[in-house]
This record gives sequence, structure tokens and C-alpha cells, in this order.
Amino acid sequence: MKARLQLTVNGRAVEATVDPRVLLVDFLRDHLGLTGTHVGCGTGSCGTCTVMVDNLTVKSCTVLAADADGAEVRTIEGFTPGDGLHPIQQAFVRRHALQCGFCTPGMVLSAAQLLRDNPDPSEDEIRKGIAGNLCRCTGYQNIVTAISEAARGLRGA
Repeated sequence: MKARLQLTVNGRAVEATVDPRVLLVDFLRDHLGLTGTHVGCGTGSCGTCTVMVDNLTVKSCTVLAADADGAEVRTIEGFTPGDGLHPIQQAFVRRHALQCGFCTPGMVLSAAQLLRDNPDPSEDEIRKGIAGNLCRCTGYQNIVTAISEAARGLRGA
């Protein structure tokens, strides 16, 4: 039996028929070609597969594609404006908050939700806000600094 999906991905209506066991991360990557969403641990521990579903971050390796039926999904490809980088991404570049880049899409989307919910977070609040995302390269300080800088920029400070 197949699952019929109708959802919006990065502002575009998508209809598909998939095996009901297909994970959202696999649907995005394999069916839609949106490879900015990475597959890391496959258990929801590392956060590399983080996307937004109905404006909330989720680990897409823990969500069935069928469970996203009717939802609005936003990946890193839909987060990046057509005319350049989002201010969070710009801050990541300026503050050298990435090295290999594997965690970056999930980290950026987690930062976006954090800053939407708390436009002026403390360093401790930033660290808690990205706690579900692992980075094996940076040591986190530059990531925290970048998110703090992005918060100031988004507030117009």
C-alpha cells in the first residue's frame, strides 16, 4: 500500500505517492532532490536532518513522510533567499561558524527558530537552543557568536 502526500515544500506544492515507511529526510533528498538536509545518525541525535514543519524544527530522520501530509516543510534550500544569504547564514560565514559544513543546515534552521522565539537570547539560551545539533568540528563558540550576531542584526541593533 502506498501513501499519498500533498504538502508544501519551500513554498511549492508537492504531490507524491510513497511507501508509508519512507522517512521525511529520505523523501526530501531522494524524491525531491533537496540534499541540503543531511543524513547523520538516523536516530534524531545529531540534528543534521533538521527541517521546519509548520514553522517548528523537527529531526526529519524521525518523521515519516506520510506524517507531513498537508504540512508546510521548509528546508535550508527554502530558507536561503534567492538574492543571497539569510542574515543567520551571513553571520555563520563572518564568524567562521562552520568548518566541514555538515551540521550547518540543521544548525541554521535551529538558530532561526530560536531567534524567532527569543530575539535576544543570552549565550546560555543560544547553547540550549542548539543543544539538539551536534558539531564535530568547531567547538561551538563561533556558532554561538554567529547566532548572537545574527540576533543583533535581525533586531536592527
